[in-house]
Amino acid sequence: MELVKVSDEGPIRIVTLNNPAKGNAISKPMAEQVQRAMQEFEQRADLRVAIITAEGLRAFSFGADVTDPPELWRAIPTVGFKPLKPVICAVEGWCVGGAIVLGMMCDLMVCGAGAKFYYPEAKLGLTGGMIAGLVSRIPHKIAMEIALLCRVIDAQRAERVGLVNEVVAEGEALATAKQWAADLSGMAPMVLGEIKRMVTEEIIPRGPSEQMAIHGQRMAAIRNSADVAEGVAAFREKRAPNFQGR
Repeated sequence: MELVKVSDEGPIRIVTLNNPAKGNAISKPMAEQVQRAMQEFEQRADLRVAIITAEGLRAFSFGADVTDPPELWRAIPTVGFKPLKPVICAVEGWCVGGAIVLGMMCDLMVCGAGAKFYYPEAKLGLTGGMIAGLVSRIPHKIAMEIALLCRVIDAQRAERVGLVNEVVAEGEALATAKQWAADLSGMAPMVLGEIKRMVTEEIIPRGPSEQMAIHGQRMAAIRNSADVAEGVAAFREKRAPNFQGR
Protein backbone atom coordinates (compact mmCIF):
# COMPACT_ATOMS: atom_id res chain seq x y z
CA MET A 1 0.00 0.00 0.00
CA GLU A 2 1.13 3.54 -0.77
CA LEU A 3 1.71 4.94 2.73
CA VAL A 4 2.00 8.54 1.54
CA LYS A 5 0.10 10.00 -1.39
CA VAL A 6 1.77 12.92 -3.16
CA SER A 7 -0.13 15.08 -5.63
CA ASP A 8 0.61 18.44 -7.20
CA GLU A 9 -2.19 20.87 -8.05
CA GLY A 10 -0.39 23.56 -10.03
CA PRO A 11 2.05 25.24 -7.61
CA ILE A 12 0.62 23.39 -4.58
CA ARG A 13 2.07 20.09 -3.33
CA ILE A 14 -0.24 17.95 -1.18
CA VAL A 15 1.38 15.26 0.99
CA THR A 16 -1.23 12.89 2.46
CA LEU A 17 -0.56 10.28 5.15
CA ASN A 18 -2.37 7.25 3.79
CA ASN A 19 -2.83 4.51 6.39
CA PRO A 20 -6.23 5.38 7.95
CA ALA A 21 -6.80 1.82 9.21
CA LYS A 22 -3.95 2.43 11.68
CA GLY A 23 -4.87 6.02 12.44
CA ASN A 24 -2.16 7.18 9.99
CA ALA A 25 0.43 6.30 12.63
CA ILE A 26 3.88 7.16 11.30
CA SER A 27 6.03 4.13 10.56
CA LYS A 28 9.62 4.29 9.37
CA PRO A 29 8.68 3.81 5.67
CA MET A 30 6.00 6.51 5.96
CA ALA A 31 8.43 8.95 7.55
CA GLU A 32 10.95 8.35 4.76
CA GLN A 33 8.29 8.95 2.10
CA VAL A 34 7.22 12.24 3.73
CA GLN A 35 10.87 13.30 3.85
CA ARG A 36 11.40 12.58 0.16
CA ALA A 37 8.21 14.40 -0.85
CA MET A 38 9.25 17.51 1.11
CA GLN A 39 12.81 17.45 -0.20
CA GLU A 40 11.48 17.44 -3.77
CA PHE A 41 9.07 20.25 -2.87
CA GLU A 42 12.00 22.33 -1.62
CA GLN A 43 14.04 21.74 -4.77
CA ARG A 44 11.38 22.43 -7.39
CA ALA A 45 10.91 26.10 -8.26
CA ASP A 46 7.44 25.49 -9.75
CA LEU A 47 6.07 24.34 -6.38
CA ARG A 48 5.28 27.29 -4.12
CA VAL A 49 3.26 25.90 -1.17
CA ALA A 50 2.96 22.49 0.51
CA ILE A 51 0.06 20.99 2.48
CA ILE A 52 0.51 18.13 4.96
CA THR A 53 -2.71 16.22 5.65
CA ALA A 54 -4.05 12.69 6.17
CA GLU A 55 -6.61 10.36 4.64
CA GLY A 56 -9.94 10.09 6.45
CA LEU A 57 -11.57 11.90 9.36
CA ARG A 58 -10.45 9.49 12.09
CA ALA A 59 -6.94 10.79 12.61
CA PHE A 60 -4.36 13.21 11.26
CA SER A 61 -1.76 10.96 12.87
CA PHE A 62 -1.28 8.82 15.95
CA GLY A 63 2.43 9.63 16.15
CA ALA A 64 4.93 6.74 15.88
CA ASP A 65 3.46 3.36 15.05
CA VAL A 66 4.40 1.49 18.24
CA THR A 67 2.60 -1.62 16.99
CA ASP A 68 5.59 -2.13 14.69
CA PRO A 69 8.56 -4.09 16.06
CA PRO A 70 10.64 -1.85 18.38
CA GLU A 71 13.64 -1.88 16.04
CA LEU A 72 11.44 -0.19 13.42
CA TRP A 73 9.64 2.52 15.38
CA ARG A 74 12.72 3.40 17.43
CA ALA A 75 14.55 3.98 14.16
CA ILE A 76 11.95 6.37 12.74
CA PRO A 77 13.95 9.30 11.36
CA THR A 78 13.08 12.83 12.33
CA VAL A 79 10.56 14.08 9.81
CA GLY A 80 12.30 17.41 9.42
CA PHE A 81 11.87 20.01 6.71
CA LYS A 82 12.85 23.67 6.59
CA PRO A 83 12.00 24.95 3.12
CA LEU A 84 11.85 28.70 2.69
CA LYS A 85 8.38 28.20 1.24
CA PRO A 86 5.08 28.08 3.16
CA VAL A 87 3.89 24.74 4.55
CA ILE A 88 0.30 24.30 5.81
CA CYS A 89 -1.01 21.50 8.01
CA ALA A 90 -4.65 20.36 7.68
CA VAL A 91 -5.83 18.26 10.65
CA GLU A 92 -8.99 16.19 11.00
CA GLY A 93 -9.69 13.93 13.96
CA TRP A 94 -7.04 12.95 16.50
CA CYS A 95 -3.58 14.55 16.38
CA VAL A 96 -1.46 12.55 18.80
CA GLY A 97 2.13 12.66 20.06
CA GLY A 98 4.67 13.27 17.32
CA ALA A 99 1.86 14.38 15.02
CA ILE A 100 1.64 17.59 17.06
CA VAL A 101 5.35 18.14 16.40
CA LEU A 102 4.78 17.51 12.69
CA GLY A 103 1.99 20.09 12.73
CA MET A 104 4.14 22.64 14.55
CA MET A 105 6.85 22.26 11.92
CA CYS A 106 4.35 23.71 9.46
CA ASP A 107 3.85 27.46 9.24
CA LEU A 108 0.06 27.44 9.44
CA MET A 109 -2.37 24.88 10.87
CA VAL A 110 -6.09 24.53 10.23
CA CYS A 111 -8.22 21.84 11.86
CA GLY A 112 -11.74 20.51 11.64
CA ALA A 113 -14.11 21.15 14.55
CA GLY A 114 -13.81 17.53 15.71
CA ALA A 115 -10.01 17.59 16.01
CA LYS A 116 -8.39 16.62 19.32
CA PHE A 117 -4.77 17.04 20.38
CA TYR A 118 -3.16 14.56 22.75
CA TYR A 119 0.42 13.85 23.87
CA PRO A 120 0.41 10.55 25.84
CA GLU A 121 4.15 9.77 25.87
CA ALA A 122 4.41 9.89 29.67
CA LYS A 123 1.71 7.21 29.82
CA LEU A 124 3.67 5.00 27.43
CA GLY A 125 7.13 5.61 28.86
CA LEU A 126 8.24 7.27 25.63
CA THR A 127 9.65 10.71 24.91
CA GLY A 128 9.73 12.72 21.73
CA GLY A 129 11.18 15.97 23.02
CA MET A 130 8.11 17.96 22.03
CA ILE A 131 8.15 20.45 24.91
CA ALA A 132 10.95 22.55 23.42
CA GLY A 133 8.82 23.10 20.33
CA LEU A 134 5.55 23.57 22.16
CA VAL A 135 6.72 26.29 24.53
CA SER A 136 7.98 28.33 21.59
CA ARG A 137 4.44 28.42 20.19
CA ILE A 138 1.95 28.31 23.08
CA PRO A 139 1.92 29.42 26.74
CA HIS A 140 4.27 27.44 28.98
CA LYS A 141 1.56 26.26 31.38
CA ILE A 142 -0.59 24.92 28.53
CA ALA A 143 2.40 23.09 27.06
CA MET A 144 3.11 21.47 30.42
CA GLU A 145 -0.56 20.57 30.88
CA ILE A 146 -0.60 18.80 27.52
CA ALA A 147 2.64 16.90 28.13
CA LEU A 148 2.55 16.28 31.90
CA LEU A 149 -1.14 15.72 32.56
CA CYS A 150 -1.67 14.10 29.15
CA ARG A 151 -4.95 15.97 28.76
CA VAL A 152 -6.88 15.99 25.53
CA ILE A 153 -7.17 19.49 24.05
CA ASP A 154 -10.16 20.03 21.78
CA ALA A 155 -10.08 22.09 18.60
CA GLN A 156 -11.61 25.22 20.10
CA ARG A 157 -9.13 25.36 22.97
CA ALA A 158 -6.25 24.62 20.60
CA GLU A 159 -7.26 27.71 18.62
CA ARG A 160 -7.56 29.86 21.77
CA VAL A 161 -4.05 29.01 22.98
CA GLY A 162 -2.49 29.40 19.54
CA LEU A 163 -1.75 25.77 18.70
CA VAL A 164 -3.84 26.10 15.52
CA ASN A 165 -4.63 29.14 13.41
CA GLU A 166 -8.26 28.40 12.62
CA VAL A 167 -11.01 25.87 13.35
CA VAL A 168 -13.40 25.11 10.49
CA ALA A 169 -16.37 22.77 10.03
CA GLU A 170 -15.51 19.09 10.33
CA GLY A 171 -14.26 17.76 7.02
CA GLU A 172 -13.35 21.22 5.69
CA ALA A 173 -9.73 21.48 6.90
CA LEU A 174 -8.15 20.42 3.60
CA ALA A 175 -10.40 22.68 1.52
CA THR A 176 -9.44 25.64 3.74
CA ALA A 177 -5.75 24.73 3.48
CA LYS A 178 -6.06 24.65 -0.31
CA GLN A 179 -7.61 28.13 -0.31
CA TRP A 180 -4.80 29.46 1.88
CA ALA A 181 -2.27 27.78 -0.42
CA ALA A 182 -3.88 29.33 -3.49
CA ASP A 183 -3.63 32.76 -1.86
CA LEU A 184 0.00 32.22 -0.88
CA SER A 185 1.03 30.87 -4.26
CA GLY A 186 0.23 34.24 -5.84
CA MET A 187 2.46 36.19 -3.46
CA ALA A 188 6.11 37.10 -3.98
CA PRO A 189 8.09 33.94 -3.08
CA MET A 190 11.24 35.85 -2.11
CA VAL A 191 9.30 37.98 0.36
CA LEU A 192 7.53 34.95 1.84
CA GLY A 193 10.88 33.20 2.17
CA GLU A 194 12.43 36.12 4.00
CA ILE A 195 9.44 36.45 6.35
CA LYS A 196 9.71 32.74 7.14
CA ARG A 197 13.46 32.99 7.68
CA MET A 198 13.01 35.92 10.06
CA VAL A 199 10.43 34.08 12.15
CA THR A 200 12.11 30.68 12.23
CA GLU A 201 15.72 31.87 12.59
CA GLU A 202 15.30 34.99 14.69
CA ILE A 203 11.97 34.97 16.52
CA ILE A 204 11.82 31.20 17.13
CA PRO A 205 15.47 30.07 17.30
CA ARG A 206 15.71 26.38 16.47
CA GLY A 207 19.39 25.87 15.80
CA PRO A 208 21.49 23.15 17.48
CA SER A 209 22.92 23.98 20.87
CA GLU A 210 24.95 22.28 23.56
CA GLN A 211 21.85 22.00 25.76
CA MET A 212 19.83 20.37 22.97
CA ALA A 213 22.64 17.83 22.47
CA ILE A 214 22.48 16.95 26.17
CA HIS A 215 18.70 16.69 25.96
CA GLY A 216 19.07 14.33 22.99
CA GLN A 217 21.40 12.08 24.97
CA ARG A 218 18.88 11.85 27.81
CA MET A 219 16.09 10.97 25.38
CA ALA A 220 18.24 8.25 23.81
CA ALA A 221 18.78 6.71 27.25
CA ILE A 222 15.03 6.71 27.89
CA ARG A 223 14.32 5.01 24.57
CA ASN A 224 16.53 2.09 25.62
CA SER A 225 15.05 1.79 29.12
CA ALA A 226 12.98 -1.00 30.66
CA ASP A 227 10.11 1.45 31.11
CA VAL A 228 9.83 1.89 27.34
CA ALA A 229 9.53 -1.86 26.86
CA GLU A 230 6.91 -2.00 29.63
CA GLY A 231 4.94 0.97 28.28
CA VAL A 232 4.75 -0.45 24.77
CA ALA A 233 3.90 -3.95 26.05
CA ALA A 234 1.07 -2.52 28.17
CA PHE A 235 -0.24 -0.55 25.18
CA ARG A 236 -0.32 -3.69 23.03
CA GLU A 237 -1.89 -5.77 25.79
CA LYS A 238 -4.43 -3.04 26.66
CA ARG A 239 -3.47 -2.90 30.35
CA ALA A 240 -2.09 -0.31 32.78
CA PRO A 241 1.73 -0.10 32.70
CA ASN A 242 3.89 -0.85 35.73
CA PHE A 243 6.73 1.66 35.47
CA GLN A 244 9.80 1.22 37.69
CA GLY A 245 11.74 4.35 36.75
CA ARG A 246 14.55 2.51 34.99
